[in-house]
Amino acid sequence: MKKLIDTLRRSFSARLSLWVVSFAALVFLGAMAYFFTVSRRYVREEAILRATQVVENSVLRLNNILEDVQLSADNLEWLVYRHLDEPELMKEYSRITVQGNPVLSGCSISFEPNFFKGHYYYSAYSGYVGGALETEQEGDEDYQYFYLDWYLQPKLLNQPCWTEPYSDWEQGDAADRQTQRMVSYCKPLTTSEGFIGSISLDISLKWLSDNLSPVKPYPHSYSILISRGGTYLVHPDPEKLFYQTIFTEGLIDPDPAQDELGKSMLDLEAGYRRMEIDGIRSYVFFTPLKATGWSMAIVCPESDIFGRFNRLRWFITMIDLLGLLLLFFSCFQVIRKAMRPLSDLARQAEDIASGHFDTVLPENQQPDELGTLSRSFADMQSSLVTYMDELTRTTANKVRIEGELQIARNIQMGMLPQVFPPFPERKDIDLYASMVPAREVGGDLYDYFIQGSRLYFCIGDVSGKGVPASLFMTVVQNLFRAAGQQGLLPAEIAHRINETLADRNEQLMFVTMFIGAIDLETGRLDFCNCGHNPPVVLPKGGHPFFLSCKANMSIGILPEAKFEGESVESFMDTPLFLYTDGLNEAENPEHVLFGTDRLLAVLGEPYTDAETVVKRMQAAISDHVAGADASDDLTMLCLEIKK
Repeated sequence: MKKLIDTLRRSFSARLSLWVVSFAALVFLGAMAYFFTVSRRYVREEAILRATQVVENSVLRLNNILEDVQLSADNLEWLVYRHLDEPELMKEYSRITVQGNPVLSGCSISFEPNFFKGHYYYSAYSGYVGGALETEQEGDEDYQYFYLDWYLQPKLLNQPCWTEPYSDWEQGDAADRQTQRMVSYCKPLTTSEGFIGSISLDISLKWLSDNLSPVKPYPHSYSILISRGGTYLVHPDPEKLFYQTIFTEGLIDPDPAQDELGKSMLDLEAGYRRMEIDGIRSYVFFTPLKATGWSMAIVCPESDIFGRFNRLRWFITMIDLLGLLLLFFSCFQVIRKAMRPLSDLARQAEDIASGHFDTVLPENQQPDELGTLSRSFADMQSSLVTYMDELTRTTANKVRIEGELQIARNIQMGMLPQVFPPFPERKDIDLYASMVPAREVGGDLYDYFIQGSRLYFCIGDVSGKGVPASLFMTVVQNLFRAAGQQGLLPAEIAHRINETLADRNEQLMFVTMFIGAIDLETGRLDFCNCGHNPPVVLPKGGHPFFLSCKANMSIGILPEAKFEGESVESFMDTPLFLYTDGLNEAENPEHVLFGTDRLLAVLGEPYTDAETVVKRMQAAISDHVAGADASDDLTMLCLEIKK
């Protein structure tokens, strides 16, 4: 007992916990809250699983039926093509197709005017009238079928399709005809001479309603089916069928949730929504019939799903409320008395936070957590003064370093050619370049100069980033200029640079480079690719493609490395685009790379000049990364030698 009392005297948390746990044990608040949360989740998950299985099974069954319809169209198409010279057989094939598929309400095999000699109209149709299957040639002056959607859609699209719901006359005597609502699967008939007609297989909306309406996972659930245009194919309210879409009610009384559901279903998404329909909170479970572009949904009222659970919850909640009232008044008195020292300490801490570091904290010699906290605050006050002094010095150093890095950036950028056009006196050279480092300074480089009758140019990417890479880049650029001004070929320049870098490369840094030299008189291009991304050739009037380059090792790795050069006899009037991997590996916030497909797509736009190409690519990269931090330096160079 003495040990227990001593623990309570020393531990503030133990005293507070004793009172809270004592009253919580009387009302089971924690247990009930957990019970309700878990129970509701289980009920909800079971409802989602149950309804999802029902709708998926219904869609699977309907998909199988519709696939059978499409298969019937395929089989019928084969027969039609084999007997295009026997129009009377079309009626027989139409009749056999309807007889063999109980889902179908009708079948038309229709042809272009005058396709059959002596028949301006010819549409072999079979359908049910009063329960009996009848067959006729349905085209005439009163029924010009080739102007109707079920004939025009496959003709214009030149592919099979499902129509939107439509009304059409039943087969039979004109005096007895009635309209029927249906959808049709239409397939074009084509020959080497073009479109000759179409096959149309009809399904009545009544058949769809009769088959889907009984699907009910709960007593008050109901099914809906919409076409790819949003029109209701199945709905419990007959007035909405055929005449309304899933967006119709939103036009009168805007409902964002209803619009979002409609858009998701039209986008052929699968899932569920919790929303209010006709004033009733409901769950809507939906999944697409992708073969047709339709979408099916089951609406389940929440009252069906959570009815019994809600009644039990409210009964137990009333008992818990009485216990909470007792717990509140009892704990309020105890905690207010226990928290008084902590309140005093909080007020003093606010003074310190506002900048009054010399505020005197109240002394608390209690051995419990509050006493320990008070002494810790006193130690923190002393440490805070020291920290502020150190922070001031650190901030000053950081400002100095940032200033030095900015100077280093200016120096580095100043070493790269920045004036464009670079050779204003020469009208035969169109050249533009840019370099954007990922940090204050970078490891990418580009350079160019004219030596004799040759334009030397290069682009490179040093391993690593920051200051070390920028220093290495400076050395590489100077070596390139020194070797190029001796009139060497690109492979010889690569060899010279590699000898110098690999000789004393203790940090094991290297650089990938593309080095080129174009004879300004003949257009001959000599180049050497040293482990770099191959440039893109931009043929005017053609599609861009990557320049075929032999594989050479990166520069600076091995002193004895060999570099093999290549050449193209004439590169006149053919723009060339060079870049570093900071372009194709640029990532957006979702870590999706820019990639070579986007690269070629941007470069495939009509060529005007080198500056436009580079700036167009910069804009494309900016749109792709959408503000994400750059992971690598980005350098581009575009040039063209004109005749």
